Amino acid sequence: MQRPSPAIRRQTRFARVLWGQAIAVMILIGIALLAGGAESALSVLKGGLVGWLPNGYFVWRSGLGRGGRQPQRVVTNLYRAEAGKFGLTVVLFAVVFITVPPSNLIFFFSAYLAVIFMHWVAPWLVRD
Repeated sequence: MQRPSPAIRRQTRFARVLWGQAIAVMILIGIALLAGGAESALSVLKGGLVGWLPNGYFVWRSGLGRGGRQPQRVVTNLYRAEAGKFGLTVVLFAVVFITVPPSNLIFFFSAYLAVIFMHWVAPWLVRD
């Protein structure tokens, strides 16, 4: 059986991390539903999306599967992706707090932090 290319393996690894983040948010939504009802679950969803969408953008924009042997291009893509991720995070926080403020800030920030901290457990999620 032929082994997948390194680019495919990298994409699969990042997809696993994004799926892990989504699953963590779903678990927190269930906990929020039991503990505080629908409003708390909606706060978890908002916090999870504020953390998850910029990470998805980073993976898509960085193009880690592209660039090949051009290290300068890879580094440039990473810097652009990180700048976009930061900007998107700021915009999403502003949009959420201005248009639809979360009813429960503890659940909102716990979901956001759960998504961010998933990078710490990523080595277990991305093993081949």
